[in-house]
Amino acid sequence: MSGIILREVPGDSVVHRLWAGTKMIGVFAVSMVLMFIPDWWMLGGTAAFLILVWLLAKLPVGTLPRLPWWVWAGIALGAAINAPVGLSAVTRYAQVIVFGFLLLGFSFLVAWTTPMGAVAPALAKLGAPLRRIHWTRGGVRHSVPVDEWAVVVALTLRGLPLLIEEMRVLRAARKLRPKDSLAQRASDNPLVDILTASMAVSSRRAGELGEAITTRGGTGELTARPGAPGRTDAVALLVVGLLCAVAIAVEILI
Repeated sequence: MSGIILREVPGDSVVHRLWAGTKMIGVFAVSMVLMFIPDWWMLGGTAAFLILVWLLAKLPVGTLPRLPWWVWAGIALGAAINAPVGLSAVTRYAQVIVFGFLLLGFSFLVAWTTPMGAVAPALAKLGAPLRRIHWTRGGVRHSVPVDEWAVVVALTLRGLPLLIEEMRVLRAARKLRPKDSLAQRASDNPLVDILTASMAVSSRRAGELGEAITTRGGTGELTARPGAPGRTDAVALLVVGLLCAVAIAVEILI
């Protein structure tokens, strides 16, 4: 896999300059249309739109992830399982796979063109209407914890690249570990060893991150600069809205 998954690729393009919330809204709108109209013509049009946005973002070819062989083997195995059911089952399975790859492509595109520090403020701004929802329980008034949800999502996105890199380091270190005997080699379980080590490292890093956040005054600063959409964002949302409207209209007419 590519080493820059979920990390921003520095650049100066129209896609990089878009507000983070605009990109999230666009991905959500496209995914909802694809969910209800998973036809081949819609999948092909969405793929063309994804390639166009990728070209506008001026991203190098090296950013594209290289999937391991077992991913393709799993896809082929799924097709073989659906083959006895009939051609329609294989076609539907292929559409689901393409749909999943398109969503991954849009998600990666957002991650490659958006600073991680802009995710939490954008989520907090998009979820601002939810703050008006209140309820009382046990004599205490509660509201939807929008800021807390935004901070959790932002910290998760920031931590995933670190976790992936840590897994690679642990896997490489395990390969370099000498084998004392055949009995030890037979008793080793690589998956359990790597998961156990990664959980220990993740717990330590989580504690250090929590201490750093507490020292800097809490998580409020992560959502303190929400930003705002501009004219370019309005044009981008208009384009996405028109494409979704055209797709729905074509589906109704057909």
